[in-house]
Amino acid sequence: MNIHEYQAKELLAKFGIGIPTGYAAMSVEEAVAGANKLPGPLYVVKSQIHAGGRGKGKFVELGPDAKGGVRLAKSIADVEADAKDMLGNTLVTIQTGAAGKQVNRLYVTDGVDIAKEFYLSMLVDRASSKIAMIVSTEGGMDIETVAHDTPELITTITIDPATGFMPHHGRAVAFALKLSGDLAKQAQKLSSQLYTAFTTLDCDMLEINPLVETKDGNLLVLDTKMSFDSNALYRHPDVEAMRDETEEDPMEVEASKYDLAYIKLDGDIGCMVNGAGLAMATMDIIKLNGSFPANFLDVGGGATKEKVTAAFKIILSDPAVKGILVNIFGGIMRCDTIAEGIVAAAREVDLDVPLVVRLEGTNVQKGKDILANSGLPIVSANDLGDAARKIVAEVKQAA
Repeated sequence: MNIHEYQAKELLAKFGIGIPTGYAAMSVEEAVAGANKLPGPLYVVKSQIHAGGRGKGKFVELGPDAKGGVRLAKSIADVEADAKDMLGNTLVTIQTGAAGKQVNRLYVTDGVDIAKEFYLSMLVDRASSKIAMIVSTEGGMDIETVAHDTPELITTITIDPATGFMPHHGRAVAFALKLSGDLAKQAQKLSSQLYTAFTTLDCDMLEINPLVETKDGNLLVLDTKMSFDSNALYRHPDVEAMRDETEEDPMEVEASKYDLAYIKLDGDIGCMVNGAGLAMATMDIIKLNGSFPANFLDVGGGATKEKVTAAFKIILSDPAVKGILVNIFGGIMRCDTIAEGIVAAAREVDLDVPLVVRLEGTNVQKGKDILANSGLPIVSANDLGDAARKIVAEVKQAA
């Protein structure tokens, strides 16, 4: 789960981490009220969307010459004008894709006199089974560009969860950032605080870009992103309450209500599979046969009839779907349960696209009998290759 910048900063502040004063705003009036609480004379007005590159982004409705989604304002009047520009309009960045995201929230913060910018992030390194802290002196720009052009400017420090954060990790961070004296001590303390926040909140990723040295000699978190392990959210109801469903695909939101692993893709063949590996293989073989999957959908090993019905309806709610491939290997999951769900969903909605089903495993014959006796135009397949060929051919024929 992702959260907005202002929410992430609220969480970091609870761990004693320094952030500029700022106020979230859902309206122009709230943005102006927030600015009036700040000392000025410099303010920063930031669009709040779940995507990076906001400063370089463009608002679709305002034309190519409009300013981006992060703006410096030199007066309250400027704050008001920027808020009117941003709220309700669509911001397109390098991470949103061409469709962009509508800006519904702003964050108005105090201006900061910056002496130097750094990069610092933490994530779970699955290769080493450790937590990786990634630091660079090249803050304020895309870390991917730095990694591509000047990888020697990036330092990775791994931390074993069994021992936790140690003083030498903090010294390594300060050294990588080329800091000395009091700034080095601040970097050591900050990195320890970030590790505590990361592990306490069950984060997947915590990125600060930039971390800045102010002209009066302090380290401040100027911008941050946080994402969390969704499987651990039950331990953090305060974090879960920060979820902004308007930033998520509606079908993915609906799938999460049924504990379905669903990700929308750009193709036209909907997939319903049990098991992540089998789902990936199914998408691969669809592409091998000349088409593209419209989604990744794993119904899991213990799905009920109701869960399968919900999964099928979610696939059909995507207007891009021109055909559906169901590929089930019944281990824990029973093929007759899948078949009952498919029949129930197909009868509940107006099924007007080709449907190919491949079943194998527990109660497979019962499942096939249910499909065969349903009276629905369901095409049966013998194996995965046969299923992929048939659904691709059905979709092309229907077109």
